[in-house]
Amino acid sequence: MLTTAEKELIEHEIRQVPAKKAACIEALKIVQEHRRWVSDESIQDVADILEMSPAEVDSVATFYNLIFRQPVGRHIILLCDSISCYVMGYRDLHRHITRLLGIQYGQTTPDGRFTLLPNPCLGTCDHAPALMVDHDLYRDLQPETLENILAKYT
Repeated sequence: MLTTAEKELIEHEIRQVPAKKAACIEALKIVQEHRRWVSDESIQDVADILEMSPAEVDSVATFYNLIFRQPVGRHIILLCDSISCYVMGYRDLHRHITRLLGIQYGQTTPDGRFTLLPNPCLGTCDHAPALMVDHDLYRDLQPETLENILAKYT
């Protein structure tokens, strides 16, 4: 069940758009900001508020790669696997970060600290390779810099 705060924020978003359905992405982002991910129960609750079917809301949630439909770690690592990053050293970064964390794409470290996800583009091709931790973008990366970056996130 959504909290009063979540419902109020969603209602605010609904007032900003011409039709309730148009607030779907923002509603999902609100739920995720409060819960870190969007559960099936939350999908149903959002659907009820927006007068949509749960399948419609789920199709929006699963289309966007930054709406998480499963629990995630405290910090999300998005490793860019675009062609620019691939050419500039993605494979070495991927190999090194999976070794450091002991996880593969889609997995969360046993301590719940990090979830590692591929990302098709971080929009910084002129400074490839790149990754993002939460909202922090790191560019021109070398494998040996990863340990210091990850140490910032406790």
